[in-house]
Amino acid sequence: MSVIDNAVYVDGKRAAAPDSVDGALEHLHRCRRDHAVSGEGEPHSFCWIGMLRPDESEIKAVAEEFQLHALAVEDTVNAHQRPKLERYGDTEFVVLRPARYVDAAETVEIGEIHLFLGPDFVVTVRHAEEPDLGTVRERLEADPDLLAHGPMAVLYAILDRVVDDYAPVVEGLQDDIDQIEEQVFHGDPGVSRRIYELTRQVITFQRAVEPLQELFLELRGRFGKTGATPDLELRRAMRDVMDHATRVRERVDGFRDLLGNILTVNSTLVAQRQNEEMTRLSEAGYQQNEQMKRVSSWAAILFAPSLIAGVYGMNFDLMPELHWTYGYPMAFGLMVLLAVGLYAWFKHNDWL
Repeated sequence: MSVIDNAVYVDGKRAAAPDSVDGALEHLHRCRRDHAVSGEGEPHSFCWIGMLRPDESEIKAVAEEFQLHALAVEDTVNAHQRPKLERYGDTEFVVLRPARYVDAAETVEIGEIHLFLGPDFVVTVRHAEEPDLGTVRERLEADPDLLAHGPMAVLYAILDRVVDDYAPVVEGLQDDIDQIEEQVFHGDPGVSRRIYELTRQVITFQRAVEPLQELFLELRGRFGKTGATPDLELRRAMRDVMDHATRVRERVDGFRDLLGNILTVNSTLVAQRQNEEMTRLSEAGYQQNEQMKRVSSWAAILFAPSLIAGVYGMNFDLMPELHWTYGYPMAFGLMVLLAVGLYAWFKHNDWL
């Protein structure tokens, strides 16, 4: 069975731990009858049934015992609901999305808790291992004055635990954002992907936190009431939880905006580095071109004398000016003249 704890509380103290839901209801009714017979008046009693991953048949069995509304039962069977508070007659149906940050994988794991709160019962349905509501129950049982407020005290304690568990998630996201900022300014090529993935995790967390504002507004008018008498102490405690949730929501909103700005800055820096690289390559190409012009100029200057010397080095008998007295000075002078002329022309065109 998925029922992991089942207890009846009278005036803030555990009075019984029945083996079944029927046993809890029977003990609750017996307690009221005994108080009525003894003339002690109506006791502050209720039962709290905790369930972990129940199947459809178990949920419907509990729903039949407590006459839960079909739409709320359907939401619990299907799960994957957004945080909300809905009222069906005398029963409150609350959905909460606890969160846990896994730093190694940089992911936010979102759980789901459903609560049915009636005048004399609480049914909690967990669809994930975390958070462990056993510690919440222990905390309440250690404070009978708080637990004596009945089902709304249970709602307050669970809300307080869920919101408190958001704090490590916020800190984990903040640490990762700080690391990303360092990566951006150090030019890490893989930072864009990390920004995108962390933004998805922030959005996932935001979907669990954002609807709480509406839930708290719904509770503000009626939370902390037993009958028609408002319980100011419980209401103050609830307001404190609301303030913590508001701070978490504001920080998460800031994370999303900050990641958007970081992505923009990263894109700007990447474009700037690309432009600098293109400029560097252009300068390198320009310098290489200048070097090639110099090499080509000197090659052309040396080519002209080499051509003349090569022609006259063929040793043919019938060559112009071969036996002329001034043939050698003429050839040498022509080589010098061509070299000087080419040098002057290249220099004039800034090739040298």
